[in-house]
Amino acid sequence: MKAPTDLPIILQGILDKDSPLEDRIKKSLNVIFEAFDARNCTFHRADMGDSFLYLVDQIGLPEKIAEIASKIPIGKGMAGICAERKEPVTMCNLQTDDSGVARPAAKDTKVEGAVVVPLVDESGEVIATLGIGKSGEYEYSEEEINCLEQCAEILMNAVRS
Repeated sequence: MKAPTDLPIILQGILDKDSPLEDRIKKSLNVIFEAFDARNCTFHRADMGDSFLYLVDQIGLPEKIAEIASKIPIGKGMAGICAERKEPVTMCNLQTDDSGVARPAAKDTKVEGAVVVPLVDESGEVIATLGIGKSGEYEYSEEEINCLEQCAEILMNAVRS
């Protein structure tokens, strides 16, 4: 799959609209979800002052997993490790992971190919993560990861303003 190069422009257009922020974020995640033919899509924010990521919104997570994903310790699971390392974390097949990066409950998502990208602010702090998961084994290209990083930045700018 080729990363949709106009995706950041589409997101900016959605987020610039004059509607409730929650609606704009949900619509943005839907666009990302569809553009990447994903099984799920998550957007977490880091709360300065503690060591957790908080779920802003998601698409496609089973209810039990969404509850678990609502507050993730930095350093645990793909999003938490992404935030800790301040770099993208990818997995070709989450279902067969034995590295400990994917948490056991993550297998309930039925996702195989997964990626989480961080958004690092000017001071070097992670302020958000954006993740997608696909149904089959999948290796994300550098172009796709860059596109997701741009999307995360646009989303976070909307949340911060």
